[in-house]
Amino acid sequence: MGNPTGQQFEITRGNARAVVTEIGAGLRAFEVGGVPYVEEFPEDAKPPKGAGQVLLPWPNRTKGGKWTFQGEDQQLEITEEARGNAIHGLTRHLEWELLEHAESSITLAVDVEVQPGWPVPLRATVTYELAPRELTVTHEIRNEGEQPIGVGVGTHPYFRIGDVPTDELTLTLPASRVRPYDGDKQMPYAPEQDVEGTEYDFRGGRVLAGVDLDTAFGGLSAAEDGRHHIVLSHADQRLLVWTGPDFRWAQVFTPDDLVGRGRAVAIEPMTCPADALNTGTDLIELEPSASWSGSWGIRVS
Repeated sequence: MGNPTGQQFEITRGNARAVVTEIGAGLRAFEVGGVPYVEEFPEDAKPPKGAGQVLLPWPNRTKGGKWTFQGEDQQLEITEEARGNAIHGLTRHLEWELLEHAESSITLAVDVEVQPGWPVPLRATVTYELAPRELTVTHEIRNEGEQPIGVGVGTHPYFRIGDVPTDELTLTLPASRVRPYDGDKQMPYAPEQDVEGTEYDFRGGRVLAGVDLDTAFGGLSAAEDGRHHIVLSHADQRLLVWTGPDFRWAQVFTPDDLVGRGRAVAIEPMTCPADALNTGTDLIELEPSASWSGSWGIRVS
């Protein structure tokens, strides 16, 4: 039996190192000076709870796997059987094609073919590029079909600062809007609301102990560089998750039972929230032959 994530591709620069998987083009490791900054998993294991995976052509869930394209009902495969949803897109379990592998960067590509529930073919690439203390991830999607379509992109990294317990980390999140967790089905999320005066206001930073989230945050304010800055910190250690302007949402998920870690925190950059194929919220509209590109990254200090 081969690895569930296929070949493992390592990139390095200085004392920074990352590992990207062939199946799903996921991020399996990112460390600087031997200190891990994402939750890693063995190369002979499946990514626990979607760890590190690329989510396209939609992130999160499509309720019941149902949506409408140009007046025609679409039915996606139900990939979250317990809750009856289509979750995290179509490319997590596909073998991505290696386009370029340099010492400090790698680019992989995949074709999203026409299939039940998805009517327009796409070509997607992802590039991981290391700087001395930073990893930049760039996604590109091209509409290979003859009809316009709306798409979304997300990714599912769990972050850590070495061996610091998750509950001792402080999360600072520049989000003014939230769609809270809503009941067991995790779909649809509760109506969007302002974070002011609620438990979802992390703009001033809050320690994660006692925080239980599976929550979409929007209304992200940009820093001076035009990007959104989401920060995990502990004492003088700081992990910055930055996202480009089109990544208008961030899902924060705090499971208690991540394999190998227990309590963990995912910060998921997303261009759109859950069920966007139905609501249209912040979908990227691609005309035939048109492409979109957007980036996010991790910087440690």
